[in-house]
Amino acid sequence: MSIEILGPPAIARMRAAGACAAATLAHVGGRIAAGITTAQIDAWVREDTAARGAKPSQLGYHGFPAAVCTSVNEVVCHGVPSRTRTLRDGDIVNVDVTSDLNGWHGDTSATFVVGEIDAERRVLVETTKRALHAGIAVVRPGARLGDIAAAIMEVARREGLGVVREYCGHGIGRQMHLPPQVCHVGRAGTGLRLRAGMAFTIEPMLTIGDPPLRVLDDGWTVVTTDGSPSAQFEHTVLVTADGCEVLTAR
Repeated sequence: MSIEILGPPAIARMRAAGACAAATLAHVGGRIAAGITTAQIDAWVREDTAARGAKPSQLGYHGFPAAVCTSVNEVVCHGVPSRTRTLRDGDIVNVDVTSDLNGWHGDTSATFVVGEIDAERRVLVETTKRALHAGIAVVRPGARLGDIAAAIMEVARREGLGVVREYCGHGIGRQMHLPPQVCHVGRAGTGLRLRAGMAFTIEPMLTIGDPPLRVLDDGWTVVTTDGSPSAQFEHTVLVTADGCEVLTAR
C-alpha cells in the first residue's frame, strides 16, 4: 500500500480543492427545505461546482450517474438523486460533495434536517457530528488509524448507536479514492501509523441499533434493511507536524 506524503505545493492544491467542496456544500445546504427533490440538489451542486471552476468528482465515477450523493432517512450512503424523491418535513438528508479542482480532490458531507425532526433523529444527527469531530481530534503524527475508529465508536456507544462497518473513509489527493482505507470500527493502538503530509477522509455513518444493510437495484443506494434512519458527516483532513488541518472546514 503506497500512500503519498504531500509536500507544500500539493498541500496548497488540496487546500483549494477542500475549500471548493466546502463552499459548494454550504451553498447547497443553505437551500435544503421541504418540497425540493434530490434531483434539484444535484442540479445546484453541478451549477455551483462549475461556477467555482471545478468538476464534480463523483459524476461518472465507476458509472455513478449524478454529481452528488443524496442519502435520505434510511439511505446510509451513495443515494442517487431523483426527480421523484421529494424532501418532507421531518426528513434528514446527507449531501456528499466531492470537487475536482485542477486535478486535486476535496470531499465533504453533512446531514441536514428538514423542518422539525423527532428526538431520536436529532440525537442521531448530533451524535454523528460529534463522532466525526472525536475522530479528527486524535489525528496527529504517530497516531494510528485504529485510534480514529476507537474515538468514533466511543461517542456512538455512549448514545447506544451503531457504527457502519461496511463503508469507510479513504485517502484522497490526485484521485478521489486512494489508500489508506479509514475504517470507523477498530481498536486504539492498531492500524497504520500516521505521518505528516497524509491526507484522507473521516466519514462516520451511524445508525439506530445495528441493522443489516442492503444495496438497492440501482447498484448504488445503500439502505438499512429495517428502514431505520442513518446519518453521516465527513471531512477531508491533512496530518500536520503537530496535529491535523481540516481541509474542508466550512
